[in-house]
Amino acid sequence: MSSINTNASAMNALSTLRGINKQLEETQGRISTGLKVESAKDNASYFQISETMSGDSSMYKAINEGLTLTKNSIATARLGAESFQDLSQQFQERVAFAQGAKGGYQEVEDELNELIKEMETTITQSTFNGDDMVNAANADTIAASTIDGTTGVVTPTATTTSTRNVVTGVSRASGSLEVTTTAVDTVDLASTLADFKAIATGFAANAEAATGETFLSGALKSAEAALSLATDSATALGLAEATIEGQQEFLTAVADNIDSGVGAMIDADMEEEAARLQALQVQQQLATQSLSIANSAPQNILSLFQ
Repeated sequence: MSSINTNASAMNALSTLRGINKQLEETQGRISTGLKVESAKDNASYFQISETMSGDSSMYKAINEGLTLTKNSIATARLGAESFQDLSQQFQERVAFAQGAKGGYQEVEDELNELIKEMETTITQSTFNGDDMVNAANADTIAASTIDGTTGVVTPTATTTSTRNVVTGVSRASGSLEVTTTAVDTVDLASTLADFKAIATGFAANAEAATGETFLSGALKSAEAALSLATDSATALGLAEATIEGQQEFLTAVADNIDSGVGAMIDADMEEEAARLQALQVQQQLATQSLSIANSAPQNILSLFQ
């Protein structure tokens, strides 16, 4: 039956065209954004998972940036500690030289005091962005070490080592978001400096005294002990720096893996979308022609009245 009020063929063709246009719009959106899941309506579960994982990735990257500052502080302190250790080695060498010098002790004392000035400068400059990891703030106020002028044995001031917890990541292992940390030891070069100052104080007078030989022997052992502390300080800071660098490499790898996983869930396959776009454009043209044919069908009714 033909009707001029109801054109079923045209309605079917129009419905098909609408469906094709909707798919075409979705495909064009995926191509323009590069995403197959742009909002929760596209895929609710994928959207929720991807947003959570993207948040974690952003936190890892932010933590990594924060670790860069910490690493720079540690690296600066390490360079200072290594320079301090080198000066400590020179200090010990000058004390060792005095063992067989049989004179010239005042010149040796002057050299020791010059090395101490360099040590003080090194400590005060070994800070980054105000972050003091070598106790530079106490370099001028720390309690003095004492030395026995006869035996050359130094009674050191209390050597302190403090530990700071550095945020290194986040974890959902227990189901909820938790922060992970690592301990970084900071060292006290100022107290080691106090030991060297004790050795240099009155060095010439103590060496020239009747017990000078005993003093020089004890002073050399005390200098060696202080050098060992300086070496320990540089080593501790070097280990801390290596730990931070390793953690940064891990965080970078984790963030990259998360981003890759998120991309696999929500990124559009551009080759597939390009092929689908061409197919839909052809379907759109055919549907338009089909609708045109269906709409022209009622024209045939006019021939019945001629």
